[in-house]
Amino acid sequence: MVNIRQTQRTINFSATLFKKKAEFILEELGYKNFELGIWLTTNKAIQKYNHLYRNKNQATDILSFPYHTELIAGEKIKIKDEEDKNLGDLIISMAYVFNNKKELPGDFIARMDRLLVHGICHLLGYDHIKDKDYKKMLALENKLLKNLNNYFKKS
Repeated sequence: MVNIRQTQRTINFSATLFKKKAEFILEELGYKNFELGIWLTTNKAIQKYNHLYRNKNQATDILSFPYHTELIAGEKIKIKDEEDKNLGDLIISMAYVFNNKKELPGDFIARMDRLLVHGICHLLGYDHIKDKDYKKMLALENKLLKNLNNYFKKS
């Protein structure tokens, strides 16, 4: 189940549609009945968490907090009990995404979709520290975005 908390009030955005997109991505990845928390917030709030957890005292677009911290990219989560059906949490600063058109291409919705996919990939053990890992992550992101865009254009 995807839980979305939206505490920013300045940008008009459909959290309901975003939730449906997150559910679609999880189903595509084989995690249909898993929990995912998403907090849509402000620069001020994300800056606090970026400072607390990454020692960077500045706003950013997204932070990912995986439940399965030892998961290797591409491996499936092994379910031992119900708690294992938790992917983790994402925090997204909507103002950062809205105002930072240089970092990600496309309109605001396209940037939000890309960050959603990107964040979920991080929760599943993918990263972009090494070039080979970046290529693997980018390939999965592009596949998921293509499927997402195709599905939601039909809907």
